[in-house]
Amino acid sequence: MTGRDPTAMQATVLVIAYRMRGTIAQTVASVLAQTVRCQVIVSDDCSGDGTLEAAQQALAGYTGPHEVVVRSTPRNLGLCAHLNDLATLATCDVLVFAAGDDVAYPRRVERLLAEMAAHPEAMVVGSAVDDIDAAGQLLAARARALPVEVDQRWFLRRGRLQTVLGASMAVRRSLLTALPPLQGTVEDNMLSLRAALVGSCRCVQEALMGYRLHGNNLNDWMFDRSEATYATYERRNRRVLAMYRDIAADQERCVAALPQLPQERTQLGLELARMYRLEADMREALLDRPRSQWLRPLWRGLRHPGLRRKSAERALKLLLPRRWFGRT
Repeated sequence: MTGRDPTAMQATVLVIAYRMRGTIAQTVASVLAQTVRCQVIVSDDCSGDGTLEAAQQALAGYTGPHEVVVRSTPRNLGLCAHLNDLATLATCDVLVFAAGDDVAYPRRVERLLAEMAAHPEAMVVGSAVDDIDAAGQLLAARARALPVEVDQRWFLRRGRLQTVLGASMAVRRSLLTALPPLQGTVEDNMLSLRAALVGSCRCVQEALMGYRLHGNNLNDWMFDRSEATYATYERRNRRVLAMYRDIAADQERCVAALPQLPQERTQLGLELARMYRLEADMREALLDRPRSQWLRPLWRGLRHPGLRRKSAERALKLLLPRRWFGRT
C-alpha cells in the first residue's frame, strides 16, 4: 500500500505496538486522519496475541494519501531496540511516535512539524496530552506538559528526572541514526537528554493526543505502586535504578561520540549522567547497604540542587526499619 507521491511526505509516523490488539485499530484510524501526508509504519513487536492481524485488518483496502506499511519484528525486541530498528526503515527526517494504545488528534503531526520548522534547533518536540481511560473517557485535560523550551540546565535543576513524554514525541531521525543505538527499556529520558545535548527540547502546550491509562502502560510497570508493601517497593526501585543507569550510560556514550560538541554542553551532559547515576546509587543503598553506607550517597544528593528534596525524604528513612519502606 503506497501513496503516489513519496516526495510530498513530511514525517514518518511510527505506530509502535506490543500486545495492543484491542486498541490498535483506533490508533491506526487516528493516524490515518492526520492532515499532512506521512509515511506510516505500523510495527508490532512480535506480540503473538493478534495485534498484527488487528492492524492488518484496520488497514485492509486503504487507498488514502499516506504511504502505509504494516509489519512485525521477527522476535520481541523491547521498546528501545524496536525504535532503533524502525529508524532505519523511515524515509523522513522527522519521526512521530504513536503508541498502539493512544489516539492522535487530526492536527497532531501538522502542529509538531510546524513547531520544528519554527525552531530548527529543536531535536525533540512533545506536547501536552489528554489522559484517557481504557474506554477512551477523559481523565485529565492538557496533562504532562513541560515548559515550552527546556535545556540541559533545566533538566539538572528540575530534580524529578522528568523529561518529555515519549508517547507525545516528534524527534529528528538523526537522534537515532547519528548517535549510538538506544540500549535499555525506556526511551523518553534518553531521547530528551540527547536532544538537549545537541540542540533543544520543546513542548507544545496544547493537547495533541489522548494518552491511554489502563494499568498495563510501561510507565505503570516501571513505577509500580499497586501494593503498599516492601516487595513492591523493592521491585519498583530495582527497575528504576537499572533504568537510571541505562540513561546515564546512554548520555555518556553520546558525549563520547560527539567530540566536536562545545565544552559547556559536554560538561553539562556528563553532569546529567552523574545525576542519574547518583539517583540510582541512592536507591541501591537503601535496598542493599547497611545504614552506615547510606550517608555518603545521601550527602551527595543533598548537595545536588536537583536531588535535594528526594535526598531529604530518604534521610528520614534512616529512622525506619526496611520492612516499613513502601507502606505509605
